[in-house]
Amino acid sequence: MEYRTNRIEKKLLIAAISGLLMFQANEAAAQAAKRTYIGYVYPAGGQQGTTFPARLGGQRLDGACGATVSGEGVHIKLTDIFRKLSAQDYRLITEQLQIIKKDKSDLDETTLKIKDRIESRIAEYVRQPASESLATVIMLEITIDADAAQGPREIRIMTPTGISNPMPFYVGGLPEDSLPPMKISLFQMLGKEQLALRKRPEKEAEKLITLPCTVNGQIASGEINRYRFSADKGDRLVISTLARQLVPYIADAVPGWFQPVLSLHDASGNEIAYNDDYRFKPDPVILCQIPEKGDYILSITDAIYRGREDFVYRITIGKTPFITSLFPPGARAGETASTVMSGWNLDDAKLILPGPDAEEGLYPVGAERGDARSNLIPFALDTLPECIESRSNNTLQTAQAVTLPVIINGRIETPGDQDVFRFTAKKGDTIIAEVNARRLDSPLDSLLTLTGSNGKVIAINDDHSDPGSGLNTHHADSYIMAKLPADGNYYVHLTDTAHQGGSDSTYRLRLSPPRPGFALRTEPSRFDIHGTNAYVNIYAIRKDGFNGPITLRLKEPVTGFEAKPVTLPAKAEKMQFHIRYTGKDLKESIPAVITGTAAISGKQKTQEAVPAEDHMQAFLWRHLVPAQELVIYRYARSMSPPVRPLPPEPDTSLYQKNFNDLTPEQKQVANHVKQAIRLYQEWLLTDDLYQETIKGLINFTTEKKTE
Repeated sequence: MEYRTNRIEKKLLIAAISGLLMFQANEAAAQAAKRTYIGYVYPAGGQQGTTFPARLGGQRLDGACGATVSGEGVHIKLTDIFRKLSAQDYRLITEQLQIIKKDKSDLDETTLKIKDRIESRIAEYVRQPASESLATVIMLEITIDADAAQGPREIRIMTPTGISNPMPFYVGGLPEDSLPPMKISLFQMLGKEQLALRKRPEKEAEKLITLPCTVNGQIASGEINRYRFSADKGDRLVISTLARQLVPYIADAVPGWFQPVLSLHDASGNEIAYNDDYRFKPDPVILCQIPEKGDYILSITDAIYRGREDFVYRITIGKTPFITSLFPPGARAGETASTVMSGWNLDDAKLILPGPDAEEGLYPVGAERGDARSNLIPFALDTLPECIESRSNNTLQTAQAVTLPVIINGRIETPGDQDVFRFTAKKGDTIIAEVNARRLDSPLDSLLTLTGSNGKVIAINDDHSDPGSGLNTHHADSYIMAKLPADGNYYVHLTDTAHQGGSDSTYRLRLSPPRPGFALRTEPSRFDIHGTNAYVNIYAIRKDGFNGPITLRLKEPVTGFEAKPVTLPAKAEKMQFHIRYTGKDLKESIPAVITGTAAISGKQKTQEAVPAEDHMQAFLWRHLVPAQELVIYRYARSMSPPVRPLPPEPDTSLYQKNFNDLTPEQKQVANHVKQAIRLYQEWLLTDDLYQETIKGLINFTTEKKTE
C-alpha cells in the first residue's frame, strides 16, 4: 500500500511540474505573440565594399517602416514587403492580372508596375506555409562600406506595432557567393511530403566556387547543397560554418536549431573529411590537409534532412586562420595580456587581445591576416593573482601548492589526466572552487573534487548551471562552495568527466574565499514604447552566495525618456524595469544601458545589464541569448513612407470609422473594404478594379438594407 501511495504521489508531482512548465511556456508564448518577430535574414552577411539584395522572413511585420543595424558602416534600405495574402486577396489580384492581360492596348507606367507586382506576389503565394512565423517576407538592399569592421552585427525591423528581435548579420572580407533565396516553404501533408519539397533547377545542383570565399545558402527539406572547388596538394583548408550562430533557435523543431552536416569528397566520390559538430557546438568545422591536387566537392545538409527558409548558413572556405585554443586562456586585468595561439594557418596572423586598461570580464578575441579573420574565442580577464599549472601534479603526493586566492591556468593534457592542487585553510573557512573551461570554448567537461588530507571527499561537482552562458546547452563547468571542517591541508582534484584530454582542453580554476557578486540580463533586448510606457524584465544572476538588494537605473539619461531607479529585493531573481516617454516623435531607435548597483562587503559594485532574448529550445527549455544592444523604440507616423492615395470616389470613410459604431451588415462589408484598400495601396489593384470592387460592396449593403 505504501508503494502504491508513493507511486500516486509521484504521478501527482510529475503532473504538477508538467502543468507548471506548460503554464510558463504558455505565458512566455503569449508575451512573444505580441511582438514583432524576424526568423531569418538571407544572406546573413556580406563582403566589405558591396551592395546586394537580401530577404528577411518573419511575422507581425505588416507596415514595416525601416530597418536598423548595429555598429557603423552597414546601411539598409527596405525595398518591399510581401505580407501573407489571404485566399480572398489572392483571388482578387488574380482577377486583376487577368483583366490587365486581356487589355490589348499599350499599358501605362502605373498598370505595368501593378502587373509586375502582382506577378511577383503570385509567384510567392503559399496558401499553407510550413511556418506561419516566417510567412511575411521583407526585401532589403544592404550596402557595406569598404572600411566597415568585420564581424557580427544585428539587424532589426521597425514597424508601427514595435521593433523586432535582433537577427545576426556578419561583415566579411572575403569574396562571397550566394545561392538564390528560397521562396516560402510549403506545409508538408502527412504521406505527401514529396509534394512540398523544393525543386531546384539542375544548374543549381552543384555550385562552382573559387577559394578563398564565403558561401551563403538555405537548406530545404530533404536537400543537399554542393560546392565544387580546386585545391593543391598540401593546402591546409579551414571550412567553418555559421548556422546556429545565425539563427540560434527555430520554432517547432527538435533540437531547436538547424543541425548542419559537412562532408568533403574528391572528384571520384571518396570521402576526405566529415564533421557534424565542432566539439560541443552544432556548427561543424572541417580542418583538412588536401591529399592531392584536383577538384573537391563540399556538401552540406541537415543531420535528419529537415529544412525551410530559416535553415540559413554561411561557410567560409580557404587557407584562413583558425584558433583551436589559447594558453593561458585568460590574464590578470590591468596587466599586458599575453597568450599563445594554437590552430591552423596562424603563422602570419596577429592575435588582437584586450589592452591593459580593459576591465574584468570575458572578451571575444581573434586573429587577423590581411582580409581574413579567424574565428572568435573567449578570453577572460580577472583581478585575482594568477599562476600556471605544473605538469607533475597528478597525485596527492605531487600536488601543486597554491596560496589563496588564485586563478590557475592549466590543461588536462591526456585522457585520464588529473590535476591536483593543495592549499592550507582553517576550520570554518568557506572555499570556492570554480572552473571556467566550456564557457571559454574549451572541450573540457570538468569534474571537481574537494578532499581533506586523509583523502575523504568533502564536496564533488560535475556540472553547474550558469544562466548567463548564452547558447551553451551543456553547463559543463564545475563549481563547489564548501565550509571546511578543520585546520589543515586540502586538495582540489580536477579532471575530465569523460576521461578525455588534449592540448586544447584548457581551463581556468579559481580557488578563493567567496567573492559575492551578480550579473544582469534584460529581456527582451528592446523597449517597445506604446503610448508613453514600456517595460523589460531584469534577471539577476547571483554569484558566490550574494543575496542582497540591487538598485537598477539607466546608466545615462536618454533625451525624451525618464526611468526612476528601482530596487530588486534581496534574494529576488527577476523584476520589471519601467521607462516612460516624455519627448517628441522619434526618428530612429535609441541605444540604452541599464546598470545595477549593490553594496557588497562594504563597497558599491556596479554591473551593466547584458541585453538578451528569451528563446525556447525544443518546445520546453528556455535560454537567455545575449544581444549586442538594448534599444528604445517608439513608432511615429513620420517614420513610414507615404502610401498610395485613394481615389476620392467612392467614399469609404464610413467603413474606416470605429468598428464598434457600425451595424452588423456594415461590419461585414468593412472588412472587405479594408482588404481592397490595402491591396490598392500596395499597388496590386488598378483604379478601375478598386472602384468597381468598392461600389459593389457598397451596393450590396444598400440592397440588403432595402430588402
